[in-house]
Amino acid sequence: MSSLGAQVHDSLAAVGRAITGLNNKGNRDDQQTDGQDASEIGSGGEDDDKQAVIPVPEPKTPSVQPSIVYQVLTWMRQNLLLVLTIASVLVGVAIGFLGRLARLSDGSIMLVSFPGEILMRLLKMFILPLIISSLVSGMAQLDARCSGRMGMRALIYYITTTVLAAIVGILMVLMIHPGDPRIKTQVEGASTRQDVSTLDAILDIVRNLFPDNLMQACFQQVQTTYKKVPQALVFHSPNNSGVTTPDFIMKRSLVYKDGTNVMGMIVFCLAFGLLAGQMGPKGRLMVDFFVVLNDIIMKLVGVVMWYSPFGILCLIAGKIMSIENLATTAQQLGLYMITVILGLMIHAIITLPGIYFFFTRKNPAVFFQGMLQAWVTALGTASSAATLPVTFQCLEENNMIDKRVTRFVVAVGATVNMDGTALYEAVAAIFIAQMNGIPLGIGEVITVSLTATLASIGAASIPSAALITMLLVLSALGLPTEDISLLFAVDWLLDRIRTSINVLGDGFGAGIVYHLSKDELDKMDAERNADLTECGLAPAPSPRHKAEVIIPEEDYVSTPAVVETKM
Repeated sequence: MSSLGAQVHDSLAAVGRAITGLNNKGNRDDQQTDGQDASEIGSGGEDDDKQAVIPVPEPKTPSVQPSIVYQVLTWMRQNLLLVLTIASVLVGVAIGFLGRLARLSDGSIMLVSFPGEILMRLLKMFILPLIISSLVSGMAQLDARCSGRMGMRALIYYITTTVLAAIVGILMVLMIHPGDPRIKTQVEGASTRQDVSTLDAILDIVRNLFPDNLMQACFQQVQTTYKKVPQALVFHSPNNSGVTTPDFIMKRSLVYKDGTNVMGMIVFCLAFGLLAGQMGPKGRLMVDFFVVLNDIIMKLVGVVMWYSPFGILCLIAGKIMSIENLATTAQQLGLYMITVILGLMIHAIITLPGIYFFFTRKNPAVFFQGMLQAWVTALGTASSAATLPVTFQCLEENNMIDKRVTRFVVAVGATVNMDGTALYEAVAAIFIAQMNGIPLGIGEVITVSLTATLASIGAASIPSAALITMLLVLSALGLPTEDISLLFAVDWLLDRIRTSINVLGDGFGAGIVYHLSKDELDKMDAERNADLTECGLAPAPSPRHKAEVIIPEEDYVSTPAVVETKM
């Protein structure tokens, strides 16, 4: 019995130990689970000062894509001024041809063109203050070394593109051969015989670079003219009527003609701005004045640009209505027009974008998209100077070009960089030679390219200025200058197209110069900010139109939220 009781006692003890073990295991599991939960929430009782991290899921973007119609409407709303300007050109052409069918009187055509005349007067009003304020403020923010390098790059670009444009024009006119001697007898034109010396033209350019009266240069420029005067005490033999006639000689004289001497103002403003910037704090007040003046002018331009679509519409419509014998002119000079337009298209689509891509390795189509507003405005106004405010706006706001580059490169380029004009003059000169049956050798062709380049540099940035500088090219070749009158009938259209190419060349040039000068500008900004910091002043903001916003990584990467808990 005693042995049986002992066995029962041992069995009960074993069962008790088993039950106790199961309970202990469950408690340990619960403690581990609680510990894991606590470690996720807090410190698990080991360190109350530790912080736990709870991952926050990134928000999911909706997978629904906006429709094409919505995207187009959004783009049109964001580029409303550009859309209105393009539409104004198309509507103006349509209204112009409809007006020709109605055979409106000269007074009615004048009223149609009047809003466009107001637009041109407004834009020309801004030319002088904009050039002065842009050049002075831009040069004042550059040191002499940086401005010298930028100027050299811009000059090389100007010369290269202008020579290439003249070569393209020569190749096109030699291949297509639009000149026909019958055109001269068919097209009616008034004789505009005028003798122009190449030497006088070059000297006039140099004279205008250094005006003797700065105030007069704002509205007049010097030009060499010849006047027929009788030579003293020299008479020919009596004529049939028995009357002696005096001998006449051509006397050279300098006269002032209306028009802003832009080249002289540019030279003065470049020197003034560069020296004002080197004066440091003493010249800061003067520099700030021109900076504020430039900003005010640009704001005024922004207001006027909303009127430009209506003005451009009226300009184009009125010009088309005022043309006489449009169909006959297009038939007789159509091949000449096609030659010029094809040459300009090649220069705009191949030459300029190719040079831009070669230096920057960037998409020229994107750059052209930013310049589209200025390009269309140039088509409507036919003046690169009047388009200058819009060109500044497009480069600085759309293509993000530094203001110091645009104020220097574009302001100078609007006067001296005339790619379209050089191409046009090369084509026109050889066209007149072909029309007169005059063969041109390789020497004459080289003369055309050089004189066209030189004449385009001296061409004023005003409508139809190329017809005036054509006298220089024709005189260098010994061609009849009175034949220029034959080109008047189609110059209204070609002038607008070549002006748009001039503006486009200025824009691409600013993009190239900015790309090559960007490191120097950044280094100059860093040195300037370091000097200001040493003087205890706040670093000056970059003169770029829009500041580059750098977002810290933690602001756009989803980071775990920090929750502080204490146990």
